[in-house]
Amino acid sequence: MTAVFTDAAAAASAPGRALSQADLDHCEAAIRTGSRSFFTASRLLPAAVRRPALALYAFCRLSDDAVDLTREKPAAILALRDRLDLVYRGRPRNAPADRAFAAIVEQFDMPRQLPEALLEGLAWDAQSRRYRTLQDLHGYSARVAAAVGAMMCVLMRVRDADALARACDLGLAMQLTNIARDVGEDAREGRLFLPLDWLEAAGIDADALLADPRPGPQLCRLVKRLLSEADRLYFRSEAGIAALPLACRPGIAAARHIYAAIGTEVARNGCDSVTRRAFTGPGAKLRGLGTALVHTAVTLTLPRPVELHARPEPAVAFLVEAAAKAPPARETWAQGRSAALLSVLADLEARDRLRAANRRGTA
Repeated sequence: MTAVFTDAAAAASAPGRALSQADLDHCEAAIRTGSRSFFTASRLLPAAVRRPALALYAFCRLSDDAVDLTREKPAAILALRDRLDLVYRGRPRNAPADRAFAAIVEQFDMPRQLPEALLEGLAWDAQSRRYRTLQDLHGYSARVAAAVGAMMCVLMRVRDADALARACDLGLAMQLTNIARDVGEDAREGRLFLPLDWLEAAGIDADALLADPRPGPQLCRLVKRLLSEADRLYFRSEAGIAALPLACRPGIAAARHIYAAIGTEVARNGCDSVTRRAFTGPGAKLRGLGTALVHTAVTLTLPRPVELHARPEPAVAFLVEAAAKAPPARETWAQGRSAALLSVLADLEARDRLRAANRRGTA
């Protein structure tokens, strides 16, 4: 098992292109408005980790927005694929987030499988996939959220498989919290993430829910069930915080507690996330920061919990394996994608060509 790096300051000494202050300022501004919970928690991270973390989150956030905020989703995914190719070839697009992400890829030897997992999850969004089981939903959440948790570990110089598995637990929990909070908003946008077998067992027709989302007792029970699964994963994730560099623990603990507070607000709303949208104000975020500091102080005096060594969730095992490996040789960065990613990209390319042909035919 790869050793845990305990000196977060080592992040600043790695070779590679420099992170420009102007690019970092742009990334920080994007995260301040686009991901307030992470921005708040990041204040507790040491500068050597916080700076690249803001660059990472900005690239991920802006990538998500590039797909989410357009009707031309296949074209947006293909453009993102090309941007990622340029990053790993060392010739990023001339944009702050791309330049900053290319710098951290070089400085931290970021395994390409991790951002490509995120790309695959966004491609699934573009395909309007639905998820039959909770495990299928875990597969989606692994790509769009747990992959970011694994990348955060790389930024902290942590490649220990157990710590990576717990970071992925935290990513899964956060994504399930998002889904529980946004049931109504997603339905009104034509998106559905609740497991189809849960809906069927509750007597809820998926298409009817999308056509006219309403907060009935059965739907509220499903939201509550999803929050319970998130809580299970939040609990498992806590064990991994003690395996991180000491200076990084308060920031990651803060992210865990601030995000879990969103689920608490959903529960306070009776698990009605159709007509009400839960949010956490400054007071809740401050409480999360305080809880994180207490949690970090307490764990210093306790032995590491046995949950640290729990097996990874099946959906995130490939992320743990990719991040735990020795850093790849630079010449391999631009080489082949997984068969699964190639398949989904080929599907989106076909859709994009068909859309373009239809536009020409009606012109």
